[in-house]
Amino acid sequence: MPRKVADTLGVPVTELRGSDQSDAESPGTRPEAFESLRLTLTGHPATEAALGSAPGPVTEDQVSSLRDLHDQVWPLVHASRYNELAVLVADLVPRLERAVRAEASAEQVYAVRELLTDTYQAVAAMLAKLGEGDAAWIAANRAMLAAESLANPLAVAASLFRMAHVFLSLGQLAQVQTVASAAVSGLDRQVTTPEVLSLRGAFRLVLAVAAARENDRAQAYTYLDQAREIASQPGEDRNDFGTEFGLTNVGLHAVSVAVELGDAGRALDLAHDIDPEQLSAERQARYSIDLALAHSMLRQIVESLRYLQLAEELTPEQTRTHRVARAVARDLLQLSGPRVRPELCELAERFGVTA
Repeated sequence: MPRKVADTLGVPVTELRGSDQSDAESPGTRPEAFESLRLTLTGHPATEAALGSAPGPVTEDQVSSLRDLHDQVWPLVHASRYNELAVLVADLVPRLERAVRAEASAEQVYAVRELLTDTYQAVAAMLAKLGEGDAAWIAANRAMLAAESLANPLAVAASLFRMAHVFLSLGQLAQVQTVASAAVSGLDRQVTTPEVLSLRGAFRLVLAVAAARENDRAQAYTYLDQAREIASQPGEDRNDFGTEFGLTNVGLHAVSVAVELGDAGRALDLAHDIDPEQLSAERQARYSIDLALAHSMLRQIVESLRYLQLAEELTPEQTRTHRVARAVARDLLQLSGPRVRPELCELAERFGVTA
């Protein structure tokens, strides 16, 4: 529908609604380090061990070293420092896979499985943002299988959350609905804890975005209202399972949903009440991209450019290759006509886009 309306009005589709894969980065601009990560995910996660070559025993020092490496993963995800992250996890994942199959105590194996599950979740989150849907799905599925071996239902739910985001990045909205709705049904029967609340709310935000992309306004706002009510219970912004769920993130998603529905004015009105600075650079930059899109939909070139510049300042690697950011930059060039601002020309060159 947005494409037909855009064609009728003679405007870019991004003026009506974000790209169908707005969380995916442009293919062909993927950092080189990601090729090694894709190869890491190829085939069996520990081929040598599966074929009978058992790893050596695991020591406490080795587990400690793996934990130290793992501690760097989510900060890099939330900073959108993709090249560093790809190098780190391409080394960490095989080491964790070998360690979990090595001779070790039950406590050591459990600890390594926890690290492995969480690392795969982070890998899935990163690859989904880069538009690497096939590899992201593999990582999310492995995270879920590792979580099941822990008998930890919340870790399973967190892995399904990453899988839902993978499907969202691929534009597979029916699969988003299937995965997220089933997870919500299960989580709503769990004993209420802050971690459970974070996952309940985070899934509803995914469902809200999916509904907005299907142009289901009523359902999108229903999910947002549910997420807002859930976020009000702990009353603070949290980051359980890397979700950054809380009232602030609900506000950011309300802006995103409004943009997806073509309500640029509503998105900008909602933004007046939001202070995103306590969230990660990744979330702040994604929010700035939404605001840039909203302003471009209203043909407000200067304001849109300012938010693109802010997003780039926060997370250069994410913003310069993000589909929506690149589409907005291209639209701004078209809207500018023959008199393009020098700073817009420079930004477009960095983004690798032309009119």
